[in-house]
Amino acid sequence: MKKTALIMAGGRGERFWPQSRMDTPKQFLSLTGDGRTMIQLTVDRIRSLVDIEDVFIATNESYRRLVKEQLPQLPEENILCEPVGRNTAPCIGLGAEYIARKYGDALMLVLPSDHLIKYTKIFCQSLEDACAVAEQGDNLVTLGITPNSPDTGYGYIKFNPDQMALRAYSVERFVEKPDLETAKGYLASHEYLWNSGMFIWKTSAILKNMQRYLPEMYEGLERIREAVGTPRQQQVLEDEFRSFKSVSIDYGVMEKAKGIYCVAGNFGWDDVGSWLAVGRIRKTNEFGNVVNGNVVTIDTRNSIIQGGEKLIAAVGLRDLVVVDTDDAILICEKDSAGDIKKVLENLRICNKYQYL
Repeated sequence: MKKTALIMAGGRGERFWPQSRMDTPKQFLSLTGDGRTMIQLTVDRIRSLVDIEDVFIATNESYRRLVKEQLPQLPEENILCEPVGRNTAPCIGLGAEYIARKYGDALMLVLPSDHLIKYTKIFCQSLEDACAVAEQGDNLVTLGITPNSPDTGYGYIKFNPDQMALRAYSVERFVEKPDLETAKGYLASHEYLWNSGMFIWKTSAILKNMQRYLPEMYEGLERIREAVGTPRQQQVLEDEFRSFKSVSIDYGVMEKAKGIYCVAGNFGWDDVGSWLAVGRIRKTNEFGNVVNGNVVTIDTRNSIIQGGEKLIAAVGLRDLVVVDTDDAILICEKDSAGDIKKVLENLRICNKYQYL
């Protein structure tokens, strides 16, 4: 069965401010030191499974140019621009409609554009296992990540270790981000996985489930599909998409549907949620620092310092994140990295939009 991919690339990456900006968000930046951007790496790692002409990018019109520049081999008609952000369910539904219109029924790998994977071969084998399960009936498959700590920053998937289809476990339920004690219990039970936000299914299967659980959205998506290739295409897309409620695919479909399976992944996954991820994905020096750019450190420990040509001299720092760009400098404690979005809220209140 033909394999396709929908890569979701419409996010703002606000927790990577000030390097990630509205006109160049995180997925279009290189954070790994190899010169490849996150969206390029996402496409690179699935090339053994999906041909480039079968890859679709869901983004918005503001990023069309960046997608074309960074993925020049991608057919331009495969860039699907959402008129407005409405969370993952409308995004995935739109991709499913376009893929189904082009190929009929096909396998669809749904992947975020801003995750990093350390072991590509193992990752691709996990996708192959998931595809084998997704081809059977109307199964919906997700990749779960085997947890190595009681992390409170992820949603979890409760699976049944006694019920399997090929190499996938039957999913009992999805659970929200837990508190620490609950997360410790999940880890000890060996029956929970981190929810990665990666999915595999047939286009027919996800559209059937959207028709059942999100009927109004499904009807709007069908009207968009019927308008593709006509003079009304853009207007119908605008009208219908703006009418959709903002809903995630987890809440809208996965928490309600039957035939949900998960493949347990152990392929070095990182969702790169904040600047702290740089400390995990790049090598630290003997003092626990990750430095990039023209940086000199004196008695500095366990810090992330990101600069450019301008000299940064760091003296006596501990557990800080320092990011220098042409027009802004971020200095924050590592423990406060999750609050960087509050800076952007303040900038909006102060009408300092030039820094967003």
